[in-house]
Amino acid sequence: MRAPIGSFEEAHPATERRELLAAPVAAAVTDEMILVDTDPAKADTADFVAAYGQDLLERSANCVVVAGKRAGETTLAACLVLSTTRVDVNGVVRRHLGVRKASFAPMETAVGETGMEYGGITPVGLPAAWPLLIDSAVVDAPHLVIGSGARRGKLIVPGKVLAALPGAVVLDGLGIPAA
Repeated sequence: MRAPIGSFEEAHPATERRELLAAPVAAAVTDEMILVDTDPAKADTADFVAAYGQDLLERSANCVVVAGKRAGETTLAACLVLSTTRVDVNGVVRRHLGVRKASFAPMETAVGETGMEYGGITPVGLPAAWPLLIDSAVVDAPHLVIGSGARRGKLIVPGKVLAALPGAVVLDGLGIPAA
């Protein structure tokens, strides 16, 4: 199989390679998702595009876990934005979650709560109760590279499929220009 974007040596329907995915991701992948094999040492966006093609920066999305706090209660959510942008945590996220303070969740929390590896967190297979906030530009992409739940491997998924994931809420302005 050939991946619809990028020039990866190995590409497979994700449903046929579940053993390479983090457990919650393996349980949630669908037929529209493609798994490409990548070097785990190059999972972070800058290293990934340097190794697999600068054009993939425009065709990738990053998923981050945020923690919102209000009255002693913490709400966890995931945010998915294009790799060329950053999450508007103190604006769009804070307002949408209705919290006084929002910040990136600590690594231990993100990894522990998702069951995924840091550097590979993906919107596929997130805890069911979490909101998944997706920038509207993600939905418009024909295909995007996202994490696979592990540092090794990436998923290639149509933007419309991401918008249909459980808990997904599409928001304008979630991704803002990177500083």
